[in-house]
Amino acid sequence: MVPATPTTFALAGPTASGKTAAALAIARACRDRGLPPVEIISVDSALVYRGMDIGTAKPSAAELAEVPHHLVDVIEPTAAYSAAEFVTDTRRLIGEIHARGARALLVGGTMLYFKALFDGIDALPVADPAVRAALDERARATGWPAMHALLAAVDPVTAARLSPNDAQRIQRALEVWQVSGQPLSSFHTGRFDRTAAADAADTPPEFPLLSLEPTDRAWLHARIAQRFAAMLEQGLIAEVQRLRARGDLHPELPSMRCVGYRQTWEMLDGLWPAAQLMDKGIAATRQLAKRQITWLRGMAQREVIACDSGDPVAAVLARVMPVLEREAP
Repeated sequence: MVPATPTTFALAGPTASGKTAAALAIARACRDRGLPPVEIISVDSALVYRGMDIGTAKPSAAELAEVPHHLVDVIEPTAAYSAAEFVTDTRRLIGEIHARGARALLVGGTMLYFKALFDGIDALPVADPAVRAALDERARATGWPAMHALLAAVDPVTAARLSPNDAQRIQRALEVWQVSGQPLSSFHTGRFDRTAAADAADTPPEFPLLSLEPTDRAWLHARIAQRFAAMLEQGLIAEVQRLRARGDLHPELPSMRCVGYRQTWEMLDGLWPAAQLMDKGIAATRQLAKRQITWLRGMAQREVIACDSGDPVAAVLARVMPVLEREAP
């Protein structure tokens, strides 16, 4: 029997864990078996930006043409895209995809987006440019590790999950504290944000969450190094140079704080020699992967699939395809 609401699978994992390959395999298997087509909804805070292709490991033009992708190339790098906007857009997209007889597949590594979708979020205070500028000025004088120590004093829960050099998230957490008088962690209560999705059901939807995770961190570290080296060969530096040449971007924007872009921008600013970019980029990407895995371990509902042993793509297909076949009209 075809369910009233088809199952929407979520595929998560740290960077370089093989999410794109697994997602495309699901879409191809559905096509080959004559099942309803799959449309991918990106759960990635970097893929939303136009003109940022190499450093985000954006799916190729051929891959984007083969399978419909959503929430890719939707805003300019001058803009910001919040978790609340992601929840609103994703819930709308899932409904539209199902309405045309297709199946939605959530794929990505921005765990805050997944958590917001699964658990709901409270409405956060809007950004305050004056407070943010004051925080930036203080950070320039004292350094982001000192700002992290300040955050630990007022919001230890949030500070515990952030790197001392995670400028963007430290700044936002301190901004929320100064604007609202409450720690950022107090807003992550799991209450559904009806403002972000006013036309949704009373509770957040439930999705089977498949998580590609390594049993050996060394395997993932090797993949990260290979991927960053490939990005440099493909022209990451030239891509950032083009973005800088626009004249409307600066290193404090969320887009330019993305891993790889931040390190390249700083290298072009002369903060370190070009010879160090590879090591800087790999180190930052490792830190990102570590944070992603920490987020995932806090999601008790996830089904872990080892991405560094056996055939992870086959394991994903074995979990997903029987459900999609059973629900096919």
